[in-house]
Amino acid sequence: MLSALLQKIVEANDMLHTEQYDESIQAANRDASPGQNRFKANVLAFHGRNIPAISLHAYLTRILKYCPVTNDVFLSLLVYFDRIAKRANNGDFSTFGQPPLQPQETPTSLHPQVFVIDSYNIHRLIISGITVASKFFSDVFYKNSRYAKVGGLPLEELNHLEIQFLLLLDFKLMIQVEEMNRYGDLLLKFWKREQLKQPN
Repeated sequence: MLSALLQKIVEANDMLHTEQYDESIQAANRDASPGQNRFKANVLAFHGRNIPAISLHAYLTRILKYCPVTNDVFLSLLVYFDRIAKRANNGDFSTFGQPPLQPQETPTSLHPQVFVIDSYNIHRLIISGITVASKFFSDVFYKNSRYAKVGGLPLEELNHLEIQFLLLLDFKLMIQVEEMNRYGDLLLKFWKREQLKQPN
């Protein structure tokens, strides 16, 4: 279910953002504050030069096989990705106790899409999110060297991405049960809709 949803998001974003996304980021960088530039640097850390050959379904299956985690770790990825997107794309680059910008004070049109999940960053986002979430939610987790090997990254790169992921979330990892249930329900509804679209 999770891989199907992420694949759909990635495919939609790949079609939409390519040149337009790159141009809007370059334009925004000219007028960006130091906080915005730091945030964008955190986001760009996940952008790969090439699209990995492994499919999202195979990647998630590989992670589950060699670094078994609970469903709440996988589900937390949706929550975390959504939080990062809202923070980035609403222009909330505040950190270290500074008050965030209010959405009504920062219309979306003034802020380009800073965080876009696409084929170039999704694999790095997944393995970084799994690494962070498993340490937060689980009593038993693996060394980063294992997550790096399973995720197909050098250990140093995963260590760096883990920190970037935490910075993008402003270290806010707690997810209330109600929020987790809401995302689980949304994922289930998505899956049921997709199943209805399948020919018999």
